[in-house]
Parts: sequence; structure tokens; C-alpha cells
Amino acid sequence: MKRWLTVLLLIGMLSGCGSSQSGVNRALSLRSALLNGNGCAFTAEITADYGDRLYTFVLKNTVDSKGNLSFEVISPESIAGITGKIENDKGALTFDEEVLAFSLLTDDQISPISAPWIFIKTLRSGYIGACEDTDTGMRIQIDDSYDEDALQMDIWTDPNNIPIRGEILFRGRRIITLNVENFTIL
Repeated sequence: MKRWLTVLLLIGMLSGCGSSQSGVNRALSLRSALLNGNGCAFTAEITADYGDRLYTFVLKNTVDSKGNLSFEVISPESIAGITGKIENDKGALTFDEEVLAFSLLTDDQISPISAPWIFIKTLRSGYIGACEDTDTGMRIQIDDSYDEDALQMDIWTDPNNIPIRGEILFRGRRIITLNVENFTIL
């Protein structure tokens, strides 16, 4: 684990993370806290943009130390109470009793319901491409892989280095927005 953390820190420092060394250090500090903690919990209002229509829903999320995510739908009321899991090593998505049907995005690769898992996975292990200080905190640009069609995740933090917003982009187009509340590292 320490070897991987060292490699991730080195990649982060060599990644061209932008405007200041403090931004790099803050991004790496957030990543380190996630990797070394017992998981995290947060609520996310998720908006999926299909181009011709938008879908918005709210999930209460809990992530374990391995990156596996459990969620409960909070709203809209018509689907509130549905729970599920996304396992980091398998990418499995299961639901208790009912099924949520969302059309897939990004050339049929991801579902909007997986946005919180992608958010955490990218924070924990994505390629940090740039960091910049903002008036209210920091913005971090992270790619989920080195592939040509990688998803890009833009993440904003507050002044205390707590994630408050994320955007998933595919081929330069924002497809999912997450407004994050009550983010806590366990």
C-alpha cells in the first residue's frame, strides 16, 4: 500500500498540477486522507445531462476503505428508499427489490447512478492534470485513466479542502454534475 501511495504522490507531483505548489499539496492531501481513512460519507445531488433532457436525483452515499460504495436514493420521492451497492473491484451494481432505469451515457459506458462511485474512484486514483485556486477553495482536474476517451472529472473544494462539487466530462462535454454536501472522511 505504501508503494502505491508513493507512486500516486509522484504521479500527482509530475502531472503538471497548475497554479501553485499549495494546490498540488492540497489535492494530494485530500487523496491521501481518502486512501488512508476508513472511507467517507456524503450526500450528492446528481444531474445527468442527456443533451435533450436532464434528470436530477439525490443519493446518500457511504464509501468503505476499499472504495466500495453503498447508496440510498433520497429524492425524488417516487424512487426514495431504493438502495444499492457499487463494488470497486467488480463494478457490480445491485438494487434491493426495485430497479432504477437510466439510459447509459458516454457511448453506453456509465449510468448516472454510478456518478458518486466515479467521483470517489477518480479522487482516489485518477491522473491529476491541473489544480487551481478559486475564490472559494480549489478546482482539481482529474482524468480517470490514460486512455484517449478518458472521463475527466473537475472537482471543487471549499477552503477546508472538502469536496463540494464535481462534474464528469466526456469528450469535453459535461454529462453529470454532483453537488456534494456533508462530505466526511471516516
